[in-house]
Amino acid sequence: MSPFLLLVLAYLLGSIPTSQLVGRLGYGVDLTREGSGNLGATNTFRVLGWKAALPVVVVDVGKGWLPAWLFAQLDTSPAWTWALAYGAAAIAGHVFSVWVRFRGGKGVATSTGVFLALAPAALLAGFTIWLLVAFSTRIVSLASLAAAASVAAAVWILPPPRGALALRAFTLLLAAFVFWSHRANIRRLVRGEENRFGSRRTDGG
Repeated sequence: MSPFLLLVLAYLLGSIPTSQLVGRLGYGVDLTREGSGNLGATNTFRVLGWKAALPVVVVDVGKGWLPAWLFAQLDTSPAWTWALAYGAAAIAGHVFSVWVRFRGGKGVATSTGVFLALAPAALLAGFTIWLLVAFSTRIVSLASLAAAASVAAAVWILPPPRGALALRAFTLLLAAFVFWSHRANIRRLVRGEENRFGSRRTDGG
């Protein structure tokens, strides 16, 4: 199958607005109008609770894993870097979904799926950091930022499974993108106003 067709399919798969579908079909709630308005698992959890957020996390991770793992086996190109392109397209679809006027989540769960396929050891390091920061500070955005930086560092430190230079460059760019997508959260962190899970405020996400 043509890599360019798979690239489009990766974007469309990533653009499925999981949290919006769960909110509307399961709870009659438009998450673009509730909490932070963000269409990710964090806002789903804050507005609707963990039972709604759990399937959102699972599907959003799958949206990154499937293109990076499966599409790379279906294309007609021998170049491994297409796997990175499929993962990037899925993340872009999640953040800028064509189905909800190019709104979406912040790409953390979908990025997790991509690294589950491409660099699981680095992902494990990042997930460990995420757990430590999330449960010590109760600030999901800070945990996500720390995890993004940790995965980028781990990819440079650990022996990559393949495509070392391309994977490392991709990881640095993705970490920078995660920080960019969390720019509003960073401003609230600097001001000491970022939401903690378990609190009643829902201005984060």
